[in-house]
Amino acid sequence: MLMLAFESSAKPASVALLRDGELIAQYSQYTSLTHSRTLLPMAEALLKNCEIEPAEIDLYAVAHGPGSFTGIRIGVSTVKGLAWASGKPCIGVSTLEAMAWNGVSRGGHICPVMDARRSQVYNALFEIKDGKPERMCDDRPISLEELSAEIRLLPAPVFITGDGAAVTAEYLSKAGIPFDLAPDNLIWQSAWGVGMAALGKEPGDADSLKPVYLRLSQAERERLERLGQSGKTV
Repeated sequence: MLMLAFESSAKPASVALLRDGELIAQYSQYTSLTHSRTLLPMAEALLKNCEIEPAEIDLYAVAHGPGSFTGIRIGVSTVKGLAWASGKPCIGVSTLEAMAWNGVSRGGHICPVMDARRSQVYNALFEIKDGKPERMCDDRPISLEELSAEIRLLPAPVFITGDGAAVTAEYLSKAGIPFDLAPDNLIWQSAWGVGMAALGKEPGDADSLKPVYLRLSQAERERLERLGQSGKTV
């Protein structure tokens, strides 16, 4: 089975081609260009260099959230369009579960974190068992204070990865909680992780693919706050 996987939930963007769970090629880019300008050209270049025709793709996968609202929308919309046009199945996977694959070779407990602002992160905890991440909790927005209390109870230093790793590491250091920070090549989300997280899951069609934001956007929160302050009901 040939799978084309997309990751656009944060500042970097990547596309990966996998055959039966083995990585054939991956194209990653971290520039100031928006994902709407880079994602499809990256996929087209990757397939061309691998001498794979788009019609040969059996399954499309994408990180459907949490993460950047704009990035998630771009990734999900891209895959929905490809799946709809080709009639091929597609699947959305948790950005955090995909990130947990960064820690497979390290083993132990994996803590993917994405900066959610206001001293919060998007997070889920995983433990590597039998060579793959096993989920310990659902994806959630959580305060650094609450997360650090959970990490303190784990038996060994956790492996911190994701674009929220720096702010999380700083908080844990001040709290005196041991941790292992992912190296630069394993800090960011990757389409390879998306592809691995998609293995064994039941795909759907383009209509069934939805973004998962976990919380309202900042603009929507501010709108609701204004309505609440004015005494209006929502």
